[in-house]
Amino acid sequence: MTLNTLKHVTLALSIAAALGACKKQEDATTATPATDAAPALTIDESKLPKLPAFNVGDLDAATPVCSDLNGYVNGKWLAANPVPADKTTWGNFNILRDRSLAVQQQIAEAASKAKNPAGSNEQKIGDFYRLGMDETRLDADGAAPLKPLLARIDAIKDGAGVSDFLISSFGKGDQYVFGFGPGEDFKDAKNVIAYAQEGGLSLPERAYYLEPQYEDIRGKFVAHVERMLVLGGVDAAAAKTQAAAVLAVETQLAKASLTPIEARDPKNQYNFVSLADAEKATPHFSWTKLLAAEGVSGVTGFSLSQPKFFAEFDKMLTGVPATDWQAYLRYHAILGGAPFLSNAMTEERFGFYGQTLNGQEKQEDRWKRVLGAVNGTMGEALGQIYVKQVFPEEAKAQMKALVDNLREALKARLENLEWMSAETKAKAIEKWNTFDPKIGYPDKWRDFSGLTINPADSYYANAEAAGAFENAFQMAKIGKPADRTEWGMSPQTVNAYYNPLKNEIVFPAAILQPPFFDPKADPALNYGGIGAVIGHEMLHGFDDQGSQFDASGNNANWWSDADMKNFQARTGKLVQQFDDYVALKDDKGEHHVKGQLTLGENIADLGGITVAYDAMKRAQGANYADPKTDGFTQDQRFFLNFGTIWRANIRPQALMVRLNTDPHSPAMFRANGAPSNLDTFATAFSCKAGDAMVRAGDKKVVIW
Repeated sequence: MTLNTLKHVTLALSIAAALGACKKQEDATTATPATDAAPALTIDESKLPKLPAFNVGDLDAATPVCSDLNGYVNGKWLAANPVPADKTTWGNFNILRDRSLAVQQQIAEAASKAKNPAGSNEQKIGDFYRLGMDETRLDADGAAPLKPLLARIDAIKDGAGVSDFLISSFGKGDQYVFGFGPGEDFKDAKNVIAYAQEGGLSLPERAYYLEPQYEDIRGKFVAHVERMLVLGGVDAAAAKTQAAAVLAVETQLAKASLTPIEARDPKNQYNFVSLADAEKATPHFSWTKLLAAEGVSGVTGFSLSQPKFFAEFDKMLTGVPATDWQAYLRYHAILGGAPFLSNAMTEERFGFYGQTLNGQEKQEDRWKRVLGAVNGTMGEALGQIYVKQVFPEEAKAQMKALVDNLREALKARLENLEWMSAETKAKAIEKWNTFDPKIGYPDKWRDFSGLTINPADSYYANAEAAGAFENAFQMAKIGKPADRTEWGMSPQTVNAYYNPLKNEIVFPAAILQPPFFDPKADPALNYGGIGAVIGHEMLHGFDDQGSQFDASGNNANWWSDADMKNFQARTGKLVQQFDDYVALKDDKGEHHVKGQLTLGENIADLGGITVAYDAMKRAQGANYADPKTDGFTQDQRFFLNFGTIWRANIRPQALMVRLNTDPHSPAMFRANGAPSNLDTFATAFSCKAGDAMVRAGDKKVVIW
């Protein structure tokens, strides 16, 4: 899958809605933690990074915990562990990701050397991995695999030709300019509709095209585009002109695009129109033809989600010269194919997006990048083998008990809210009652029997085939009931998520390790780690976005006016708290966290840690005798491990990009922000009024 083949557009609700195209949908199979033909191997633990468990030896006694929890818990470690050359951040999430990749490497290498049955998941994983690792062949092929696609772009003569190219490309699974694919209907979440979503930008967000402070980045971007075009076979003189045209096209798209904060509003992510009205909205681009190319029939309407963007796109089909469109499409074709082509192309792509934008000094090792592609094409196929190797069934059972306890703690919080009316509480409990927790791995695995990986073909050709297969899987969902068994992440992903349209909370196996979760650890560490994450995902159901979706997953108001006003007054204080945090200082001044952009995650952090603490107390019971481990009480260890999970260094360039685009606050503010509002934290460490970690009066934020 080239970068243009598997487009996953975030629907502003922190849900990853896969907007790829497709031809048919494969059936799922009943899940077990094994495959029918799993390779006979035992994971060599000695080759895996050490698990980053909480360690009292990491604590920095020179930093008062009541002044800076993050500094006390993480300062010493952060000073001793700078960001590695091949990373933009370095902390516990990264260590667990590297550990997961190291397990996957052993699986993929075993599969690449074994004589696997043709058509088996092991054959596909092994052959695709081996092709990606064959640098000699990749360098010898150069840009040759791109020639048929570039010839199609060269043949474009006018705006109608641009439209035809886009439609045929979407039908093949390559997406340009915008995203198109399935998602649960905001107004009827039981069913799946199509969404058209704005896109087409290379720089992080619209401000990078429009604001003077990013002029230097724009210049470096144009120089990068020029070099990339030359690598794709464009004459050097022509590449210079075309690179300027690429920036001009993207700037025009950027002017019609949403800001990251605007994109978080569900109202800006849903605009259902009839097919006839969609055709009127873009008279130079036919949605009827697009649907036909995608093999979708019986559709009478879809969400043309950002009308302003698509109106501008339609104007550009006739207003922008065909040569400029060719330059834009040519660059994106080369950029999308680069990870599957020669080292020269991958290095040029990395030089701008890794080094210039994010400060990363060197690329990750090829095997990690190839595993990223394996995960993008057949993540669940790899996940079936992964969970058999590393995720014991008893861990899933213990996690379920934690989730159940967190659910009860959240229910008690909701029932006892003083500021919420009985009417709204009843709706909140109704939503709570329909939470669908998913732990470790899916109950049903995807069937990859329709995917062919041919070792005689190029890495690029197989990536395109995998992209077309994924498109078929995605587009076949449109017009059908939503599949509530489907996962949006593979088991080997170090992350978790909440999907408001399914009201589900999902915890892949790879995050269920120290410092988040350890079946052998004392309860405080587990509740302060994965407990806070569980609570975080649950509270997304009641954050500034999740609160706009009801128990059935529909975008509907279930609040009284007075309750919503009260809720917004409380969350407004949280916006101000994070607006005040200075994340970075440079020659342009201070760069603050954007409290409105990060509001949903900050609400979830605050509610999550509150509910996790309650759940720990419920588990301990009234007559609990604290063992005081390593000189710390369970309450203290709870907060210490909460701080530990946010341990991370970050390069300033990467931090700047994240401040502009990431709905998550920087890690140090996540470690300190929520606990500083809690009396339980202050009591645990005997903090006093005036301490930096004690917010009081109007500064104190209390929501749940």
